[in-house]
Amino acid sequence: MKNIVIASDSFKGSLSSSEVAAAASEGFRAVFPECRVKCIGIADGGEGTTAALMSALGGQTVEITVNDPLMRPVKASYGITEDGSTAIMEMSAASGLPLLDTHERNPLKATTFGTGEMIADALGRGCRRILTGIGGSATNDAGMGMLSALGFRFLDAGGKVLEGIGANMRLVASVDCSGVPETVRQAEFIVACDVENVFCGRDGAAYVFAPQKGADGETVRVLDAGMENFAAVTASVCGTDIRSVKGAGAAGGLGGAFLAYLGGRLVPGSEMILDAVHFDEAMDGAELVITGEGKIDAQTSMGKIPAAILKRAASRGIPVVAIAGCVDRDLPENTGFAAVFPVTAGPVSLDEAMRPDVAYANVRRTVRQIAALLSVSS
Repeated sequence: MKNIVIASDSFKGSLSSSEVAAAASEGFRAVFPECRVKCIGIADGGEGTTAALMSALGGQTVEITVNDPLMRPVKASYGITEDGSTAIMEMSAASGLPLLDTHERNPLKATTFGTGEMIADALGRGCRRILTGIGGSATNDAGMGMLSALGFRFLDAGGKVLEGIGANMRLVASVDCSGVPETVRQAEFIVACDVENVFCGRDGAAYVFAPQKGADGETVRVLDAGMENFAAVTASVCGTDIRSVKGAGAAGGLGGAFLAYLGGRLVPGSEMILDAVHFDEAMDGAELVITGEGKIDAQTSMGKIPAAILKRAASRGIPVVAIAGCVDRDLPENTGFAAVFPVTAGPVSLDEAMRPDVAYANVRRTVRQIAALLSVSS
């Protein structure tokens, strides 16, 4: 074995993507010391995406003060690649649910304004390509807040400028785009979106996700009616009907805002990440790919990182071995992976298994055994 690639998602709550790769690399090289091992930090477009991509691509981390979902100052970080052209961010850094205490959650009042501030800051630093994950939002404002921070003005029937919050979606009568800077119009937006929910209706953002953000039944109905109105105005302004577009309902309608107003592309998070780290090029000459995540189960095949890696490697005839902290006992045998290995050794409590030092040692040992098996068959 002369050339392998290791690209695993994090084992959430235990090891980062780069730590999993480091442990696996040590285990493999213990058997094949001359093997060329390429480790790639990776994530699924949600939490940890920025860190994983910056680890893989290099560059600088920028920390700025923006507004949280309730318009309070909060520190938020994002990355800029070494060439200065691309910003990598997660909307949750500014507009995420974890920024609010449980009693503060109210999607009628929450805003994505801080996400727009992060984007504006990146554009001001010369970035013209924005890669962003939109998971974990506290908001259901259809992106009004983000767009307001980027120069769009949402007006009611009397011409009054509306604050970009969920409660005001129903009041939007027109949109003034004259103040949008040229930098916004020139930028390319690539949005990691693993949610296929449409913008509004029973399968839309408000009905499906707003209850998780503090909405009761009546609030859900108010929000959905507001999104219906916002979508109708958006269609007249942008010429794009986002009501039934898959993914438009992600992050409380933020997906639809990116699509209609910013010309953004909604792509599966795993695909955005693999493209960004040039995964296809990394596989050139590889004889094996090792991937993994904290738990491998039936959900793994539904757009998660290991499945996306498997698809790309299989198209080139490269076998893929998967490792995980836990493997579902009901996992089908025909997953497509050459093999799937749980790394936990023997009966152990979840807390013990998730201790970083224990998990690291388990990954190293398991991959060493995989390599030993390969050495016998080679």
